[in-house]
Amino acid sequence: MLYNLLISYSDTYTFLNFFNFLTVRTGLAVITSMMIVFLIGESFIKYFSIKKITNPIREDGPKDHIIKKIGTPTMGGLLILIGLFFGFILWSDLNNPYNWLLFFITFSFGILGAFDDYKKIQNKNSKGISSKLKFLVQVLLSLISLIILYKFIDSDLTNNLYFPFFKNLVINLGWFFIPFYLFVIVGSSNAVNLTDGLDGLATVPVILVAGCFAFISYVSGNVIFAEYLLIPYIDGVGEVAVFCGAIIGSSIGFLWFNAPPAKIFMGDTGSLALGGALGTVGVVTKHEIVLAITGGLFVLEAVSVIVQVISFKLTGKRIFMMAPIHHHFEKKGWPESTIVIRFWIISLILAMIGLATLKLR
Repeated sequence: MLYNLLISYSDTYTFLNFFNFLTVRTGLAVITSMMIVFLIGESFIKYFSIKKITNPIREDGPKDHIIKKIGTPTMGGLLILIGLFFGFILWSDLNNPYNWLLFFITFSFGILGAFDDYKKIQNKNSKGISSKLKFLVQVLLSLISLIILYKFIDSDLTNNLYFPFFKNLVINLGWFFIPFYLFVIVGSSNAVNLTDGLDGLATVPVILVAGCFAFISYVSGNVIFAEYLLIPYIDGVGEVAVFCGAIIGSSIGFLWFNAPPAKIFMGDTGSLALGGALGTVGVVTKHEIVLAITGGLFVLEAVSVIVQVISFKLTGKRIFMMAPIHHHFEKKGWPESTIVIRFWIISLILAMIGLATLKLR
């Protein structure tokens, strides 16, 4: 909104063309989103504490975990979404369809997560809406976003799947792109949700992945850089960098309050929204496989749950002491801070590997 207003006067005041630079607006989105969360965070937490909007803890979790986390405010994802909204609305090009696609997925998934958090608080346990209903709504919202993608974004590359490490390996998925798209969006959303189980555990990997894709979207939207790196050039997708900047800024601001020991948890409100946003960014930049690499920690957490469930149903035995896998290490006696920092290190390494794939072709 502010960007569009400023640029409308750029013919008269040429210095306003400074705001045409994506790097400038991405940086401004980071700062704006971060400062908004910093400014309202303490009041937000105080209000939620007074209103007893606190986090119901899994009763089967580690005892230390239950003792430490009980009574901590939840739905902190609202903080992230508020900061993200201002970073987006002020510095994004509102005429760019990619921005509105990302906006729809992020905030619709956030609303779904908020309703789930509300039901948990209302029921005073860790069970919100049924997993089947949540999944169906996620699929429905993803289908609506797919319609938006096909209707308003004209790209011959939409159905293509590109493979890192190979120069010319491209598969046109055709109609199979539809289930693939749903898998990436819904899978990414739920993977981040599963990771969000310890103080700051999901927040830092989200920042790292968003940072990687701010760069990827920038170079993918620049014909010179795209040709040099042998990646698909996608007209207009560079604008996604600003949205990623807003994710980074709001997440950094939230981490100030979510760092161990956390004053607030993001809840499903934040995790479903951020996961859906990252999945969408991966799809529109045509770097879905790189998303799986940079977000490998989220993949690991999700796979640990899937493997645990399958093993228990088929054999009656559990592979892990508890799933997702971060709870397994809690059960083994690892301190929470050790788990979180080591998982952050893993996420940082995977982010660097993901970025390296841009040149290794």
